[in-house]
Amino acid sequence: MTPNGTSAAAGPAAPLAPLAQAAPDRIDWVDYAKGICIVMVVMMHSVLGVELAAGQTGFMHPLVAFAKPFRMPDFFLISGLFLAVVIDRDWRTFLDRKVVHFAYFYVLWVTIQFGFKAPSFAAETGWTHAGLLYLESFIEPFGTLWFIYLLPVFFVVAKATRRMPPLLIWSMAALLEMAHIATGWTVIDEFAARFVYFYIGYLCANYVFALSDRARTQPRLALAALALWALMDGGLVKLGFSEWPLVSLALGLAGACAIITLATLLARFHWLESLRFCGEHSIVIYLAFFLPMAATRTLLLRAGIIHDVGTVSLIVTLAGVLGALAIWRIALKAGANFLFERPPAFWIAPQKPQATLQPAE
Repeated sequence: MTPNGTSAAAGPAAPLAPLAQAAPDRIDWVDYAKGICIVMVVMMHSVLGVELAAGQTGFMHPLVAFAKPFRMPDFFLISGLFLAVVIDRDWRTFLDRKVVHFAYFYVLWVTIQFGFKAPSFAAETGWTHAGLLYLESFIEPFGTLWFIYLLPVFFVVAKATRRMPPLLIWSMAALLEMAHIATGWTVIDEFAARFVYFYIGYLCANYVFALSDRARTQPRLALAALALWALMDGGLVKLGFSEWPLVSLALGLAGACAIITLATLLARFHWLESLRFCGEHSIVIYLAFFLPMAATRTLLLRAGIIHDVGTVSLIVTLAGVLGALAIWRIALKAGANFLFERPPAFWIAPQKPQATLQPAE
């Protein structure tokens, strides 16, 4: 591996060969890619929340629409990149790292989120119904937390189908994505829409690293490809074609490749280090951004000092990201590490040294 995290090998990747080598502790371009994704996720929730409350759209709305085809596909593809390193572990260790790990943080943070929202639920329908809504959150993911609810499902399905023909699994996953299933149940609908990207990250990891290598060695070609992709993505979104069957899959993959390319260029030139830091702590931001985001949105809209919806959306986005990181640092200084670090009591396999909270470990 080079210092920027790209593979030093010059030859092409073997067809459908998963990543064979052990992953290093941190790979810069992976953190940049996750940083871009988590900022886009916070941006989406912030912008749409502000616009819904204000009853109008702002200048950030087109950016959210532009990112929609690839925002989550890239996140899930990156999450599957290093699965080949751990998929052959015994089930106890695998479940500890890939299921119990995320289950702990989901249960903890769904309880925290629900604690803030329960009074408003109770005021509308009573405390009994609010309690039922809390119990329902363990079947139907609550609010923004569906990503870490779904990741363990993806990990288990990938391991359970380990001995099945990869092309068969990929084909079924692609068909599910193109079917645009809408049952109203988040786990079913998002599994159908996203598993194909996670599985591609696992199955074609060497191709992903080869793409990063190419972007690193040919930055001008990479920039030209990014420009072409941006025109294609933006054009199809504007024309309303981005959610058509097959088109949505193609845009998701193209967008994931574009974010990987952009992340590699940023890592190569060491630009926007703050994005890399956000990516390194992407799940920290994902867990905690709801509180500063909602508080800032409410404060700004009630104060009425800033009348431009786009500007309010931008401030709320920044508050969501920076506020989540501030909550994390305050929690660590206050000794509340359990909010972001799984305590030993919740491990079911021998604890690994310096365990970190990241989906692709």
